[in-house]
Amino acid sequence: MCPYLPQIDKRHESKDSIFFRDGVRRIDFVLSYVDDLNKEWEKKLERRKEFESNLQKAGLELETEDKKESEDGKIYFVKIHAPWEVLITYAEVLNIKVPIRENDIPSTVENPLDCMLTPFRLPEKVMHPEPDYFTAPFSKDKQELYLINDESTFFSPSMRNRIVNYILTRCPYGTEEGKKKFGIKRLLNNGTYSAAYPLHDCQYWKKASDPNCDNERYTLYMEWARFLRFYKEQPLDLIRKYYGEKIGIYFAWLGFYTEMLFLAAVVGVICFLYGLFTMDENMSSKEICDPAIGGEIIMCPLCDRDCEYWRLNTTCELFTSLFKTHSTVTLFLEFWKRRQARLKYEWDLVDFEEEQQQLQLRPEYEAKCTQKKKNPVTQEMEPYLPLTSQAVRFCISGTTVLFWVSLIIASMIAVIVYRLAVYAAFASLMENTQTLQPISGLLTPQLATSVTASCLNFVIIMILNFIYEKIAIWITDMEIPRTHMEYENRLTMKMFLFQFVNYYSSCFYVAFFKGKFVGYPGAYTYMFNRWRNEECDPAGCLIELTTQLTIVMAGKQIWGNIQEAIVPWICNWWGRRKARSNPENLYSRWEQDHDLQTFGALGLFYEYLEMVIQFGFITLFVASFPLAPLLALMNNILEIRVDSWKLTTQYRRPVAAKAHSIGVWQEILNGMAILSVVTNAFIVAFTSDMIPRLVYYYAYSESEDSPMSGYINNSLSVFEIADFPDRNKPKQNPEGFEQCRYRDYRYPPDHERKYLHTMQFWHILAAKLAFIIIMEHVVFIVKFFVAWMIPDVPADVKAKIKREKYLTQKILHEYELEKLKERLSCVLSNVLGDE
Repeated sequence: MCPYLPQIDKRHESKDSIFFRDGVRRIDFVLSYVDDLNKEWEKKLERRKEFESNLQKAGLELETEDKKESEDGKIYFVKIHAPWEVLITYAEVLNIKVPIRENDIPSTVENPLDCMLTPFRLPEKVMHPEPDYFTAPFSKDKQELYLINDESTFFSPSMRNRIVNYILTRCPYGTEEGKKKFGIKRLLNNGTYSAAYPLHDCQYWKKASDPNCDNERYTLYMEWARFLRFYKEQPLDLIRKYYGEKIGIYFAWLGFYTEMLFLAAVVGVICFLYGLFTMDENMSSKEICDPAIGGEIIMCPLCDRDCEYWRLNTTCELFTSLFKTHSTVTLFLEFWKRRQARLKYEWDLVDFEEEQQQLQLRPEYEAKCTQKKKNPVTQEMEPYLPLTSQAVRFCISGTTVLFWVSLIIASMIAVIVYRLAVYAAFASLMENTQTLQPISGLLTPQLATSVTASCLNFVIIMILNFIYEKIAIWITDMEIPRTHMEYENRLTMKMFLFQFVNYYSSCFYVAFFKGKFVGYPGAYTYMFNRWRNEECDPAGCLIELTTQLTIVMAGKQIWGNIQEAIVPWICNWWGRRKARSNPENLYSRWEQDHDLQTFGALGLFYEYLEMVIQFGFITLFVASFPLAPLLALMNNILEIRVDSWKLTTQYRRPVAAKAHSIGVWQEILNGMAILSVVTNAFIVAFTSDMIPRLVYYYAYSESEDSPMSGYINNSLSVFEIADFPDRNKPKQNPEGFEQCRYRDYRYPPDHERKYLHTMQFWHILAAKLAFIIIMEHVVFIVKFFVAWMIPDVPADVKAKIKREKYLTQKILHEYELEKLKERLSCVLSNVLGDE
């Protein structure tokens, strides 16, 4: 235990404070623990004694709040303060940049249209909470070079908690089982401490009573985290100052992505409305709905035995030409690189390289790897994992990932089997139930099967996600990655691969496989030789793909918002329901934050993953669903405020971390953008009927006045009902039909090449392949041309970076010259004095 500290009378102490009892030393971090008297009690006590003793040896100052002072009378709180000497020592170790001179580079010329954006602007003091400075890495030997006006405020609270966290993760607490143990993470895992966190600077709904508090949390809540501010810009500089660069970069990316979605949503809505208003003018739609044409075309049953013959005009309401657009938001990736480069300059991240993180080993890696070898970069002995151990771990990891991916594919096949098995049941139910007859035109067996299968698939997706998340973390821990960045990258790739297969597999099935391998009447293909493969609706599979996308995408977004907002709120309400009835002066700042949820090291990981999966929905399948960007836009407007609200009000303050980009997510987004070109080309060619229509228009139309008239009849082949084998023949044929039609291009039963593909089929196939090749090449050429035309770093940012480097070097050079002159004059004075 820590040494005894005198009790303070609560009636005279301000508990809503972020300072030690002296009111001077800032609380940079808080540790909490419960002194439970179980069999591990003595061991935990020894660990805490050793750990806190080593923290004090490292220069940190501690102050303990006895459990009698806590609201529930059970929790001890250890408050940690980093004095000036510790801060400057580790600021140099961590290469933290600090101000050396106010920026004298003129600001860019203001946009004349800025006056139109005034309603969306925030006050200048919120958008830019501190002046712009030239900065340089801190050095203890050159303290007079920096703009140190006040030592207590020179390092921001986010810098301070980052430094203290660095010390905590590397502080030893003893030797167990012959191994040196260290790090707050291990102490949290084994229950020695229950929590470790930096403090928020005030309550979010009101300013702190202490005038020395910055009240930045209150400002963020009022100007950023409330939904009524959804139309306002984000105070990115204040977010970065309060939460650190890593969280700031995420919100900058999310905001920029949402802005670009607005443009994509406008294009999608225009395409949708165009299709809606021109639907009645579409010749194919007219022919299907016409009782004299579509009403006289008898279609072959869509399932064996139980399904009946049906007339084509029963799908009139479903036939639509809305989904024929190919728009994409991939251009946003090029503009994001420019925005990211500007942020790197403004946030002093230009010289921050990932190699700095790579040199810092994970405490878990150091603890688990007992063998050591010399690092060729640092020339120091450090732990390493033998190659044989790495190979075994990767084999286990790879096998586990393949097993779970196979499990997803198996679950998708199970859903397909469900679709095949229940279609006949839906068809029989709707045929024999009189109450469903009025809506039979809207609620067809195909639609009912598609909706229920999509809902079932979504439930399976959520269950598998929950399980695999635990598995992915377990196998990544088992691999023992060397650095934090390596750990995040490995976990990211595993989770993304799993979720990619999990979320998109059903959409890929509908888009590229359903209706493509059905055979023809009398020679249908079967899954497992039992279930007849599904056919697409006469209007095509796009309407079913749209249904699948809408349910999975919208369901994921709704469920995600429930998890992100409602669950933390309920947990926090339940945890502090007793404290709310107590006087505020008895509920301290560290206790209030202790009752909040933990954001966690992987908090941003899940936010990025959610948005990247959404990005896939709106790029990979946008040709089938042009309203996808609109759904994503509405979700993201809400997402920004939900994320900001929960971070500001429901979670403990995260430890600040640096990052100069969105990391591996950039490569994933680029890969998905490239894949989206291929998927949309195949959707337009093979899932929509655009190519068959064009081929008919230019090569097979028989009417010059109305080139598309007769297309529906041309696209349906004829089958002789007498040729049905017993397995396929419907049980009833009350109207005595002799022939039925089906979607394909095959010769009629009276032709010498009976039921073989016609030449038109091969013409259409060749046109589809040609379209894919041409579209992909054109899009890729345009993409690379745009990437070449738009430099990753804006010209004015390049100039500013060069200017800052020049001035910084000049300042440092002048400083060294001045110091040299002082030393020379001192030496000369000593020489003259001796003479």
